[in-house]
Amino acid sequence: MNEALLRSLTPSVIGVLVRRGADFAAAEDAVQDALVEAVRVWPDDQPCDPKGWLVTVAWRRFLDATRAEATRRRREDLVEEEPAPGPAPAADDTLQLYFLCAHPSLTPSSAVALTLRAVGGLTTRQIARAYLVPEATMAQRISRAKRTVSGVRFDQPGDVATVLRVLYLVFNEGYSGDVDLAAEAIRLTRQLAAAIDHPEVAGLLALMLLHHARRATRTAPDGSLVPLAEQDRGRWDTGAISEGVAILQAALARDRLGEFQAQAAVAALHADAPTAGETDWVQIVEWYDELVALTDSPVVRLNRAVAVGEAHGPRAGLTELAALSDSLPRHTAVAAYLHERDGDLPRAARLYADAAHRAPTLAERAHLTRQAARLNAALPR
Repeated sequence: MNEALLRSLTPSVIGVLVRRGADFAAAEDAVQDALVEAVRVWPDDQPCDPKGWLVTVAWRRFLDATRAEATRRRREDLVEEEPAPGPAPAADDTLQLYFLCAHPSLTPSSAVALTLRAVGGLTTRQIARAYLVPEATMAQRISRAKRTVSGVRFDQPGDVATVLRVLYLVFNEGYSGDVDLAAEAIRLTRQLAAAIDHPEVAGLLALMLLHHARRATRTAPDGSLVPLAEQDRGRWDTGAISEGVAILQAALARDRLGEFQAQAAVAALHADAPTAGETDWVQIVEWYDELVALTDSPVVRLNRAVAVGEAHGPRAGLTELAALSDSLPRHTAVAAYLHERDGDLPRAARLYADAAHRAPTLAERAHLTRQAARLNAALPR
C-alpha cells in the first residue's frame, strides 16, 4: 500500500467533490471513507487510475450520506424528540410501507435490507454493519431485491416477523448515535402493538423503551461515551422503564417466549439494579442462554461472554470468548475488558488500542483510546 500516494491524492479528490457540489466537510468525510476502502482493497487489487477510483468511491459515499440525511430529516419532522408513553398517535402510511416492502416474493433477509434502505433511510454501509457482511455483499442483496419486486404488485403485505426485524434494526441504528431514528422506531412499534396482539411485538416495544430510558446518560456533555456501569441511574427515565417492564411482564405471562422478549428481560434486569454492583448477572446469563437457543447468534454469544465474566469471574468469560471468532465486531474490546478485570493490564492496554483501530464509530474509537491510555498510565515505567 502506497500511503504517500494516498496522502498526495487526498486534496485533489476533495477538490473534485467540492466542485461537484459537496460542501467541504462532507467532501472530507467522504474522501476519508474512500481512503479506508482503498487501504482494504488496494493491497490485492490496486486500480490503474488511483485518483479516478478514489473520486468514484468518495462521490458514492457522499451521495449515500446525503440521501440518508434527507430521509432522516423527513422522519424527524414526524416525531417529537422523545417518545411519550401511552397510545399511538393517528397512524400514517409509514408502517404500511414497511409491510409492503416485506413482500412475500422476497426472502426475509432481502426484505429487511430493502425496507431499511428504501423506507428506513439507512445507508448500504449501515445495513451491512448490522448484518455483519461486507458493504459490497449488501449492495448486491439490495439490488437483487429491487429487481425482484420491480414487476410485482405491492398488494401482498409481508409477515410481522420481517417488519419486527426491520424496526429492531432501525432502532439499533438510531440508538448507536449515527442517525436519530430511535424515536421513529418506537413510534411505529407503538402503532404495530396497538394493531396486533402478539407477544413479540410487545417484547420489541418493551426492549426499545427500556433502552431508550437510558438515552440521556449514554454520553457525557462533550459527546464521549459513558459505559453502562458508570451512568447516572438517577437520570434514567423511570416512566419509560415502568412502562417497558409492565409490557414485558404481560408478554412473558403468555408463555410464548421469543428473541425480543428475552432481550427485553436482560434490559429489565439492568434497569432494575439500583447500582451496577447489584446487577443480577447470574440471571442475565440465564436469559442469554435462552437467546442463544432462540437465535444461535454470534453477537449474542459475545454478549453472553461478558455476562459470564461478570457472574463467574473474568477467566470464565475469557473461556467463553475463546470459542468465538475474533473477527466479530467488538470482540477485541470485550477481550480487553475481561483481561483488565483479570489483572493483566499490559495485555488489556494493547487490546484496547487494537479495538480502537477497529471501532465502527468515532465515539467508540475515542472511548477505547482513552481506556488504553488510562491503563498505560497506570503501568510501571
